[in-house]
Formats: sequence, structure tokens, C-alpha cells
Amino acid sequence: MRVVFMGTPDFAAESLKKLIDEKYDIAAVFTQPDKPRNRGMQLSFSPVKQLALDNNIPVYQPTKLRDGTATELIKSLRPDILVVVAYGRILPDEMLAVPKYSAINVHASLLPKYRGSAPIQWAVLNGDKITGVSTMYLASEMDTGDVIYTAETEIGEFETSGELFDRLMVMGAELLHTTLHDIEAGCAPRKAQNHADASYVKMLDKSLSPIDWNRTPREIIKWICGLQPWPVATMELSGEKFKVYSARYTDSRTDKAPGSIVGAGKSGIEIACAGGETVMVTELQAPGKKRMKAADYILGHPITVED
Repeated sequence: MRVVFMGTPDFAAESLKKLIDEKYDIAAVFTQPDKPRNRGMQLSFSPVKQLALDNNIPVYQPTKLRDGTATELIKSLRPDILVVVAYGRILPDEMLAVPKYSAINVHASLLPKYRGSAPIQWAVLNGDKITGVSTMYLASEMDTGDVIYTAETEIGEFETSGELFDRLMVMGAELLHTTLHDIEAGCAPRKAQNHADASYVKMLDKSLSPIDWNRTPREIIKWICGLQPWPVATMELSGEKFKVYSARYTDSRTDKAPGSIVGAGKSGIEIACAGGETVMVTELQAPGKKRMKAADYILGHPITVED
């Protein structure tokens, strides 16, 4: 099967690596244009581009998809199928019509739930117990195509988005391999999504970082887990903004207002939240300092427990 692969970040690179390892005929890779990164603002390659170059696969980085040029290029490559994984662009209908088997996509949710960006993070932020990956045929609208296969996995109670990302990345690559094999064999299923059950999610930004202590302990802990590795949850302490990396449940009760400090010691910083319950912040980062255990921070910076 002759493949044109379209993707950009690490999540996509894992799928491309799987196709390379399985000896697929990869005609070319399409990825987003190089972007300036870090303080030096030097142009850097996407993970997909670097992997393709390392394996002598031709790389294309069109800035436009709807002027017909990219479609004509794909026609010249004569692909049997387009494989799209976190490419970051919506393909025009005329491009989807080029390959023999159309175009398929790997999406990091159990469709139709969590269409759009950041489905992994929102599954954690919303406290879901199960998530997974889906393969589907691409359609005109984002993430609306017929589903081919899904694979489920449980979300650990204290699993961060970054940790879940790493697991789903591998699951997605495996599911892609299975999907391509069955499409070529003519036995891949095809199930229309129930659009009435669809939900959409957006990209994260730093406005989500402040912890809302009026939430339940589980909602707060899931918020802390869901915002890692970026943008990271934050809290105010001694008039400064701290990043919060981990917290745990307690058996304590309090009549203090949500957000009040209930205790501080060897276990961490205990803070009141909704319903008179508390959570224990166990790992944080002070401004300009390294990430550390909350108990270690307290040793050098005593915290006054609020009355």
C-alpha cells in the first residue's frame, strides 16, 4: 500500500515510525512549515519532518492547501491512501478524493466525544475514567467521518495528560497499523458517528491555570493532572503565583472557606475546597525556583495557617 503521510507533532511521529518499521511504501510526508522556537527564535523541524528526513522520505510543507497546488502534488505521488495524524490542517474535498482508499485519521478520543483540539487533556480535566483512540475516514467537517476502529484505556486517577499522551500515542500507532492492514484486505468496518452525541474541545491556554478551590477535591486534582505538562495549574501563596504539580486526597474536614490554608507541614500544604473537604498540595514550584516537594519548600519558607 502506497502511503502519503500528513502530520506534525510527536503524536504523529509515533504513527509514522510504526509505518516505517512495518515497511510501508511511504511516498512522501506532508508537515507544517518550520516555525521559530525557543528564545533564539531559530527555525526548527517538526518531529515528523525530522523522522522523515532521517529515513530519506521526501518532505513537503505547503503553506496553502486550497489553491490546488498541494492537491496536484499529491496526485503526482499516486498514493493508495492518505494517512493524517495531528497534521493541524483541514484537507479540502478534492484532496480527499485523490487516493484509492480516501484518507484516514487517527484521533486521540473515543469519537464522537472530544472532537477538535486537545482531546487528551480534556479527558483528564473532565475527570473521565476511560478514553482511547479512534481511526476514521476523513470528511469535510472536522472529526466527523465514519469510524473504523476504536481502542479504549482507563485513565489513572493521578495520571497526567503528558503520561496519558505517551500511552495513547503508542495505541494510536498500533491501531493505525491494524486499520491499514484491514482496509487493504477489504475487511475494515465503517460506522457512522452519532452526531447528536458529539462534543467539541478547544486548545488549552494559560487562562485555565488558576485552580478554582470552590471545586471538589477530585475536580481539583484532575485539573492539576490535566494541565501537565502545559500550561500547569497555579495557586496564590504569600501573594505570589506558584505552579502546582501534584496533590492528593485527605480525610480531613474544615469549616474554612475554599482556598484557605488548613495546614502546612511534612505532608505538604492542606487547602480547603468545596463542601468542607480539603486537598493536600504535595509538589509545587515557586517563582524563579525549581520544582520541589511542598514539604521541602515549607522548611525554608514557613507558612502561616489561616484562622
